[in-house]
Amino acid sequence: MIEFEHVSKTYDDGSEAVGDFSAAIPSHKTVVFVGSSGSGKTTLLRMVNRMVTPSTGRILIDGEDVRNTHPVQLRRSIGYVLQQGGLMPHRTVLDNVATVPVLQGTPKREARTEATALLERVGLDPTLGKRYPSQLSGGQQQRVGVARALAANPNILLMDEPFGAVDPIVRRELQRELIRIQAELGKTIVFVTHDIDEAFLLGDEVVVMRDRGRIAQRGTPAEIMAAPADDFVREFIGADRAERQLSTVERGGKRIAVDAQGRAVGVINP
Repeated sequence: MIEFEHVSKTYDDGSEAVGDFSAAIPSHKTVVFVGSSGSGKTTLLRMVNRMVTPSTGRILIDGEDVRNTHPVQLRRSIGYVLQQGGLMPHRTVLDNVATVPVLQGTPKREARTEATALLERVGLDPTLGKRYPSQLSGGQQQRVGVARALAANPNILLMDEPFGAVDPIVRRELQRELIRIQAELGKTIVFVTHDIDEAFLLGDEVVVMRDRGRIAQRGTPAEIMAAPADDFVREFIGADRAERQLSTVERGGKRIAVDAQGRAVGVINP
């Protein structure tokens, strides 16, 4: 479990990124922080692995204050996936994935063998391991980034808008891949996005954020959709959009879900 206890962040120039934020992230679940620019979601994410130091408050992982762990050791124990992948361009894909295990003392040959298996786990052909990041597509690079984050078998994955830089088709493929991997591995995932549809697709729980880390509403996607806390949440999630207003009609003996404009969006299974 990850616990934020009254954390805040004010920078030297006086700008406040996070006011007073408290929340608990349950183990083995995917919790998505969703909000616009200035909501503090990325700042909060980076507090977990001490890339950002809170001005006040503390963060606990399984009851242990992260300040009690050396930053390098802490970061090597937590998977971290960036929007642009953050791969080292001068190293092969396989060596990128094997980086943290090697730094932690795993023999290079063993680390590379495990890295090859991880490439398969994230849906990549293992032969791509011999290539360099520049020889991969954007979607392939992001899959490598996920494999690298999993390489040290961390309990926690931090994902900072990891699919935001790829086209919509590849993005949906990566989202489905993450859902599959999470179903297999059951990591504790903190996922940051500005896309409410992505948040609802991936999150066991979603935290809708106002500016400076203020929580507008937290709940399952179904709970938030069914009962937005206020007008801010209703507008943010697009509760009044046509595609959110679904009903059913009978067609050819089957129940079809349609939106407010009568467009078919799916078939209702019995």
